[in-house]
Amino acid sequence: MSEELRKPRIGISVGDLNGIGMELIIKAFSDKDMLDLCTPIVYASSKVASYHRNAIDYKSFNFHIISKTEDALESKPNLVNVWKDEVNIEFGKVDPVVGSFALKSLDAACEALENGEIDALVTAPLNKESIQSEEFQFSGHTDYLEARFKAKATMMLISDEMRMALATVHIPLNKVSERINADLIEHKLKTIHVSLKGDFHQPKGKIAVLALNPHAGDNGVMGKEDQEIVLPAIEKAKENGIMAFGPYPADSFFGAGLHKKFDAVLAMYHDQGLVAFKSLSFGQGVNYSAGLPIVRTSPDHGTAFDIAGQGLADPSSFRQAIYAAIDISRKRAESAELNANPLKIKAKKK
Repeated sequence: MSEELRKPRIGISVGDLNGIGMELIIKAFSDKDMLDLCTPIVYASSKVASYHRNAIDYKSFNFHIISKTEDALESKPNLVNVWKDEVNIEFGKVDPVVGSFALKSLDAACEALENGEIDALVTAPLNKESIQSEEFQFSGHTDYLEARFKAKATMMLISDEMRMALATVHIPLNKVSERINADLIEHKLKTIHVSLKGDFHQPKGKIAVLALNPHAGDNGVMGKEDQEIVLPAIEKAKENGIMAFGPYPADSFFGAGLHKKFDAVLAMYHDQGLVAFKSLSFGQGVNYSAGLPIVRTSPDHGTAFDIAGQGLADPSSFRQAIYAAIDISRKRAESAELNANPLKIKAKKK
């Protein structure tokens, strides 16, 4: 099959085995239509898959078990046997031993990415506590992927409703103003601009920037950061050809539906952006790591320990993460092909 017609190979790391990751994978690929869109390759073990399948009563579902990625078959849900160890699964429990297998899965998927064996990575949720070890001292997937692929990522939540990017992510609220500076905002705006162009084919994407302070500081009455840091960064981005606007007071921005007029929104901190995003798109949103040289998506929720192993997990967001990985990997390939063979402009005859 030609490269143009080949279905994307989507690598999937299983996340915390005491959570809902494997359940999401099994439910998503029980839908045969998903196999028409991509070739899924899960990095785990057949024993773990069998345990989860029985726990949620999906006994008719089967993976095609392989020992290496290149043996994956189209129209099959493939599983690479990364380990043969017995894993003591206790749903809903924080367990560093179980967390170590989440890292084995992630490492194997990243190695496949590095070798060009898969086109994109979809990560099932981690438990940030159980995975911590000498080998993994990161706050989550994003930090790990930044270190591994030597690039800075911008967390972007995407849905049909909006694309929401964050200037700062997992830091205490009392540290946010310390981290906000012009260089950071300019970098984030550039990353969003490049992503809109190459990953979403929005070459002139409009970006709204939310203010840090209430009412955008009210001309300095409630803080000067928006006037002295955020606004100059927006103006600098405009000078560099980026269509950035703001800063907009966050409290009225979404209620007025202004997010619908932009191709992306940049929030200053985690809850400022995600409260609005999840209120409008919960269960359908996708976490995308913009700015990395690889395509990585994940669902917009965590391990859901409270319902793990009960068959209650909703695979909607996970399914959307797969769709996004397919779409973005294809758009990146199209962009790379266009940029590699640009049309030459003939010189005008004098």
